[in-house]
Amino acid sequence: MAGPRRDTRGIVDAPELFAQVRFRRREPAAGLRPYLEHYWLIDWDLPQPYASHLVPHPSVNLVFQRYGDEADFAEVSGIGLDLFTQKLAGRGRVCGVQFRPGGFRPFAPDRPVSQWTGRRLPADDVFASPAPPSDVLGPADEDARVAALDAYLLALASGPDPQAERAMALVDLVRTDRTVRRVGELARMEGVSSRSLQRLFATYVGVGPKWVILRYRIHEALERAESDRQVDWAALAAELGYSDQAHLTRDFTATVGVPPTAFAPR
Repeated sequence: MAGPRRDTRGIVDAPELFAQVRFRRREPAAGLRPYLEHYWLIDWDLPQPYASHLVPHPSVNLVFQRYGDEADFAEVSGIGLDLFTQKLAGRGRVCGVQFRPGGFRPFAPDRPVSQWTGRRLPADDVFASPAPPSDVLGPADEDARVAALDAYLLALASGPDPQAERAMALVDLVRTDRTVRRVGELARMEGVSSRSLQRLFATYVGVGPKWVILRYRIHEALERAESDRQVDWAALAAELGYSDQAHLTRDFTATVGVPPTAFAPR
């Protein structure tokens, strides 16, 4: 598999985030790569508070967090349905695990992934044996933090799950193939009914296929809005499968909070 993604899709005003914090993506151990997108590491030491904003991917995250002198903690963050905002102040550190869409359930197989959607829960509410947060956050050496994540997740994984692999492949198809615009089209390509597809996504991804299709299209529109000063919004709406520009603008504004024309590339 390829290394960690280098794009900034989903991050609102990525240049400003990178100016405020030290952000890295790291590759997990080989045995974890089929199920994980990457690890993401953030450290900050801020003279003034800063709020980061993210249009979430259809992914579950496991996040180990340290804020100033507060006690370290870890939580499972299910797929966020709305714009995610995190306020940062002072000094802190986060070590996150972004699972591939469809890749989380082999690590927590007792419940459907939709159980976690829209929720942030203590890790020990989800995993039978959560890792002590200080084991991950404590080492000064970044490689040691990555090694701690590897060791914990390799011990936690329950083994191959063909249905997880199927769900991950379908989400990858939606992410990479613009021609997939309707749930019925995706179901026909997979040779199943739309209802069966909905059940697979609820169990393994956490949201329905229609939501995934729309979210990836909004990610692409956000990236274009922040990088291109002369976006042809009507043409882009057609490329992304919208019936007209107004529908794209409506979905974008509902998700991000402002219309696409409010963004200007730096």
